[in-house]
Amino acid sequence: MASHRKSRPTGTRVAGIRTPALATAALTSVALLSQTANATPSDDRPTLEEVEKKVDDLYRQAGSATEKYNAAKEKTTKQRKKVDTLLDDVARRTQKLNDAREELGSFASAQYRTGASVPETATLLLADSPQDYFDQNQLMNRLTGRQKTAVDDYVTQQSETMKKRREATESLETLTDSQKDLKTAKSTVQRKLATARELLSELTAEEKARLAAIEKQKQQEAARKAAELAKQQAAQEEAERERREEAARQQESGSGSSGTSDGTGSSDSGSSTPGTSTGTKAEKAIAFARAQIGKPYVWGATGPGSYDCSGLTQAAWKAAGVTLPRVTYDQVNAGTTVSVSQAQPGDLVFFYDDISHVGLYIGDGMMIHAPKPGAYVREESIFYDGESSIYSVVRPA
Repeated sequence: MASHRKSRPTGTRVAGIRTPALATAALTSVALLSQTANATPSDDRPTLEEVEKKVDDLYRQAGSATEKYNAAKEKTTKQRKKVDTLLDDVARRTQKLNDAREELGSFASAQYRTGASVPETATLLLADSPQDYFDQNQLMNRLTGRQKTAVDDYVTQQSETMKKRREATESLETLTDSQKDLKTAKSTVQRKLATARELLSELTAEEKARLAAIEKQKQQEAARKAAELAKQQAAQEEAERERREEAARQQESGSGSSGTSDGTGSSDSGSSTPGTSTGTKAEKAIAFARAQIGKPYVWGATGPGSYDCSGLTQAAWKAAGVTLPRVTYDQVNAGTTVSVSQAQPGDLVFFYDDISHVGLYIGDGMMIHAPKPGAYVREESIFYDGESSIYSVVRPA
């Protein structure tokens, strides 16, 4: 008689013991649950220091893109003016060409009425390349002096008009490329700034407070470095003053013994005139920049209501009667490079390896600059982003 007992399924309990397959699966599940319990959403979030560095990098990249935007905008403006000038020139030359063509037409009409040389003149007027046709001696021999002058003028005007048209076409192509560069730079700036704002918006109130504390520490360190530089420069000035006084005493002593003190006393005062002139211009530039404090940073702006960094320095020195280029890449070459320790009020301080930022030095390790989007024109230590961020110091010519 057949048994009615069902066969035991694989994996069921036998004397309280699970089969190896189920035991392995259970252990794996426990391990996964343990990992899930230990993991928190904060593991995927960057640290506050990482956010700060990322935001700073984005602002610097936006600053660099802003200068590229400024350069592209300046190039586009110049190219547009060149294209307009060329098109105007083409229009004038086309009129001259039409006048020359009309004069030749009058000759053709006259020859037609007299029945002389009709085929040659008519063919000349309709030819694509008149010069090739006029090279034939039999036609040239028939032309009077006035006709020959008209022909030469026509050929010259046609050649010059075609040349100017080619130049205008090439300039239009260059203008199109410049406009594309302008659009790309603008898009890059907007993208970098949007990313920076997004990162900052995700910070909690506590994180924002900590970030402000970190920023305050950086400002204090920057102020300390500025004070050190001010002390160093004061010592240098004092040493230079003592040197000049000693030189003056020795000069007076020598001139007194020779009885020519009046003749030598005026030379020292005259030598300071160039420095005085430069100092006066620097004072005007600084006075202008100081009057802009509190105005917002806006990328691509040159005043009067807002500025970017190079727009501010350009406007400041313009107020002093000195023309600076528009962008930092060109401003850095618009004067004499000096060391940081030799910086004088009015000098330009450039930052970062890509020369994407600039400020106006006002003395004692301080400058006036338009820092970044969301900030305002302000007075700040030149060490605001660390000593290593300073690229160079330039004294405008």
